[in-house]
Amino acid sequence: MKDELVLEEKDELYEHFNFTVDKGTDLLRMDKYLLNLIANTSRNKIQQAAKAGCILVNGKPEKQNYKVKPLDVISVLMAHPPREIELIPEDIPLDICYEDNDIVIVNKHAGLVVHPAYGNYTGTLVNALMFHFQNQSGKNQESPRPMLVHRIDKNTSGIMIVAKNEYAQIKLANDFFHHTIDRKYLALVWGDFKEDEGTITGNIGRNPKDRLVMTVFPDGEEGKHAVTHYKVVERFGYVTLIECTLETGRTHQIRVHLKSIGHPLFNDASYGGDQIIKGTTFTKYKQFVANCFKLLPRQALHAKSLGITHPLTGEKIFFDSDLPDDFQSVIDKWRHYAKHKEYEEDITPEFDLTHREKESIHGPKE
Repeated sequence: MKDELVLEEKDELYEHFNFTVDKGTDLLRMDKYLLNLIANTSRNKIQQAAKAGCILVNGKPEKQNYKVKPLDVISVLMAHPPREIELIPEDIPLDICYEDNDIVIVNKHAGLVVHPAYGNYTGTLVNALMFHFQNQSGKNQESPRPMLVHRIDKNTSGIMIVAKNEYAQIKLANDFFHHTIDRKYLALVWGDFKEDEGTITGNIGRNPKDRLVMTVFPDGEEGKHAVTHYKVVERFGYVTLIECTLETGRTHQIRVHLKSIGHPLFNDASYGGDQIIKGTTFTKYKQFVANCFKLLPRQALHAKSLGITHPLTGEKIFFDSDLPDDFQSVIDKWRHYAKHKEYEEDITPEFDLTHREKESIHGPKE
């Protein structure tokens, strides 16, 4: 049997497979055929994927009872949750914007990890949702389980959607895969922009010198295709508030893309934004920035809004959120500074490398 498997988008919690059926293959139900080829799945998951229109044969959606034929080209999108450990319900406060039998929309606070993993087995959004779902009844009278289709960084705040059943999960995963989800972020970044809007295109992948951070590969030979659109919302001279729209959804996409064009996020320690990159040499200015860092001890990034097609009803729905207090207080301080201070003695950025990158070259500070 000749099969070609393509695995994509692991960071986005789904897998995309392509199979070409061998010439000598007998007629076989599609769900049985795929069950023998896709590891760590079940017949029910395959049937849910077919029901959601996520299994294509020769470019056309087919049901699970379709009989595969020689040379059929089968494309499958499957939800691929993070490696599961025992999920412990925990009573953690949540800001829930909307909930029904199929989805829940959460306004995640900064500092909350999305799902259990190495180093964070408890205290996550998934643990909190397990507790929240305990008294609810889903299919077969069992409590729903939180099923992720995307995530946002621990220290990024804002709107997230979580599925409550397999059908909703695979339907939403398909929308994320085909980039039909409308996501907008607000970011405070270092520096001013000559233009009012623009687009950043550049493949994103793990930094070969530091696997904990991402980097842009401008030649396009490595990493995954990524596109970020941005628009200036408000200028404060040395920093700028921008709105970012994601065309793709790679790990740390906004953070690494903006660093690549010389505008790292304000106080983003992983990408160099936790240093004074633009401004004056005045001591008072340095203290002002230090005070802002103290008020906002994380990267200045907020998932502002999310527009989706409801996986069950097909209705277009939209969710928006206010900036959290820490982010808003820093915006207010910069707005006041920009109004009352003159920009003199501009300095050229001296911090092209992050602390992490410097340590990889020179070793850690004593």
